Amino acid sequence: MTDVGSAAGIPRSVDPAVTTPFGPAVLGGAGYANLYAAVSEDEARAGLSRAWELGLRAYDTAPHYGAGLSEERLGRFLSRQPRDEFVLCTKVGRLLFDDASADPDAAGFAGARRRNRRLDYSADGVRRSLTESLERLGLDRVDLALIHDPEDHLPQALGEAAPALAELKAEGVIRGWGVGTNFAATAERFVAETELDHLMIAGRYTLLDRRADRLLTAAADRGVAVLTAGILNSNILVDPAPGARFNYVPASESLLATARRMADICQRYGVSLRAAALQFGLRDPRVSAVVLGAGLPDLIADSIDQLRVPIDEACWSELERLVPDPADLPD
Repeated sequence: MTDVGSAAGIPRSVDPAVTTPFGPAVLGGAGYANLYAAVSEDEARAGLSRAWELGLRAYDTAPHYGAGLSEERLGRFLSRQPRDEFVLCTKVGRLLFDDASADPDAAGFAGARRRNRRLDYSADGVRRSLTESLERLGLDRVDLALIHDPEDHLPQALGEAAPALAELKAEGVIRGWGVGTNFAATAERFVAETELDHLMIAGRYTLLDRRADRLLTAAADRGVAVLTAGILNSNILVDPAPGARFNYVPASESLLATARRMADICQRYGVSLRAAALQFGLRDPRVSAVVLGAGLPDLIADSIDQLRVPIDEACWSELERLVPDPADLPD
């Protein structure tokens, strides 16, 4: 299998005790599935093609993204690529049902498929979800399956979904499994109570938000690979202008002020705030990969460029002094 790290030319520091085919950068599947704004079929295909040209060989998707649109678009693209040259992650926990009356703009996806989403963390639901994902992808297998957003259904997710995925791994249906969540406490439960091998934590280990620090240590101690997503904390770590969002909601004035000070520091060192935000996780050996949210060709190319920009250690030191106390951050 292609070494995605060397192919993309992105430096990283990773714990040698943690093994995963995902890294250092994974292309997320929400951006080209109409998250916040419609993306045409041609634009989505062009974005995926650009990512491939730049050496990305790891992809993350989910039934939730565009109500299946992400899996469908990604599958059409990957069906033309050699299967052993890429790795693919999808998620379980939401089943999709066609419904002509469904809101196509639900859940923040503009003009998504007219389908309803139903949460299901049962063992049968997990197997059905994976089967239907493969049908949408048009592929014979995925490499990694993550239990998606189980925080409000932990007893069933821990008691049924996790054992079902462990069985699928033992059967050779998937190579690995884990959990994907925005909440560090949820992921900590899985690290402590299951035999997962991967986790994805969104928005909680970033340049601005370190609430998953304890989680990363626990994962490293267990040999669990960590993929960090939501690394721009919505758009506050791109442009902390008035109206910027932090983790999907309007950012407070204090957070905006901190992000602006970070941006000023980066400017003094000749780099962008976005570059520092994208690179932050890859400096930590407990992080195996970062998930890129860009969906359009130019943004994907720029993300890769920003991951390669040298950043002075003095810049990192100054940024570190501005990190807010986790207790001061909104849920």
